[in-house]
Amino acid sequence: MITGELKNKIDNIWEMFWTGGLTNPLDVIEQMTYLMFIKDLDDADNIHIKESAMLGLPYESMFAGEITVGERSVDGGRLKWSVFRDFPAQKMYTTMQEWVFPFIKELHGDKESAYSKYMSDAIFKIPTPLMLDKIVNAMDEMYAQMESIGNADTKGDVYEYLLSKLATAGVNGQFRTPRHIIKMMVELMEPEPDEIICDPACGTSGFLVAACEYLREKRKEEIFFDRKNKEHYMNHMFHGFDMDRTMLRIGAMNMMTHGVENPFIEYRDSLSDQNADRDKYSLILANPPFKGSLDYDIVAADLLKVCKTKKTELLFLALFIKMLKKGGRCACIVPDGVLFGSSTAHKAIRKELVEENRLEAVISMPSGVFKPYAGVSTAILIFTRTGHGGTDKVWFYDMKADGRSLDDKRVEVQENDIPDIIARFKKREAETDRKRTEQSFFVPKQEIAENEYDLSINKYKETEYVPVEYPSTSEIMAEIRRLEVQIGAELDELERLLGEGHKRL
Repeated sequence: MITGELKNKIDNIWEMFWTGGLTNPLDVIEQMTYLMFIKDLDDADNIHIKESAMLGLPYESMFAGEITVGERSVDGGRLKWSVFRDFPAQKMYTTMQEWVFPFIKELHGDKESAYSKYMSDAIFKIPTPLMLDKIVNAMDEMYAQMESIGNADTKGDVYEYLLSKLATAGVNGQFRTPRHIIKMMVELMEPEPDEIICDPACGTSGFLVAACEYLREKRKEEIFFDRKNKEHYMNHMFHGFDMDRTMLRIGAMNMMTHGVENPFIEYRDSLSDQNADRDKYSLILANPPFKGSLDYDIVAADLLKVCKTKKTELLFLALFIKMLKKGGRCACIVPDGVLFGSSTAHKAIRKELVEENRLEAVISMPSGVFKPYAGVSTAILIFTRTGHGGTDKVWFYDMKADGRSLDDKRVEVQENDIPDIIARFKKREAETDRKRTEQSFFVPKQEIAENEYDLSINKYKETEYVPVEYPSTSEIMAEIRRLEVQIGAELDELERLLGEGHKRL
């Protein structure tokens, strides 16, 4: 969540757009996204230069030498944010309009790349040099504030806050997944350098960004010192689909800013026949829309065979199973209703997970995780597609705290189960003897099947009642008599003292 001074700085920039004539929230968000991307390009380029120097790796700055835009050429250094921000207002505006914006639109030579697809119709809409000058200075202050916070999650929070200003935010279940929850899911799945990763409802590419950051941090040498692995990482590893072009534009820029040159980010209705991907991905990370209800005729036929329903949360689960290749893994967020719903479709998808694949874990999350956008209770399902069963027992965890307060403010607190979840999940063999009264435990498949594949933790969790011994009735009565005598004696003493006081007067 954005709070305090940073929120004020973003609101101030927003106000500059509005007073300057850009009153459509979508236009404001897009223009701010472009400017943030231009700033991030400069910052990322500087980091890559330093990293390559430290590691002794070759790296050529994207701003090096002469850069051709259209039929003209210009010194690339002039296109860096850190350079043109110091130009006089008119020169800065001309540089942005004639050079920088066309440069970022043509940044990818591959016209089929995600970036090129969604930047091709981008328009620079800031109307005056003075307005641009004020916005650039205000954004420098915003970035300085972000840096002082020192939280890697801050940029995602800024995106979230901007998107929250859209009147439609959250209406179709499209709200941002908290980054610490995404990071936890990625750490639980431990992506490998040869993965093919997909988020079929990618939004701003939060899961894909977290996966690329994990690999960059944990498997850096295997990826960046191996030509084949690096080529796969840059061009074939990351796939994301969405039906909102603004989200896709932000998602593509987000991935590029995080060093992935050519992610496959595409406009696609994942649940329809438009999505032909089957048996393809080794890892799916997703938080699909919860609230949708679709007509049967626009849903892919093979998904309806798994569970005939109009509910998007059930259809997406069926989709994940179909999109994974054998041995592929999935970590996804579902509303609690998926775990215990009594409809035929609810039972069918749960049976599919338990009987035809290997359901590994159900992590129940508290209802405040998605506040202030929604108070819905959710859970994380982790499973492996096998196509022939394999579920022996399912690991349940009752998350009670995620390191944030569970109210609308979501401020940081000491209580945090996330490190414990990761530690226990990675050593599940040590969990076998845990009792049902503890925070995590195993439930055998047979018991789940006997309960109509109910996956809600409360179905299996046991509450430990500690016996309390009370005194006998005669002892209680004796104590009351003793207190009564004591009160009488103290009242007599009080009356005596009051009487002596009157005598003195």
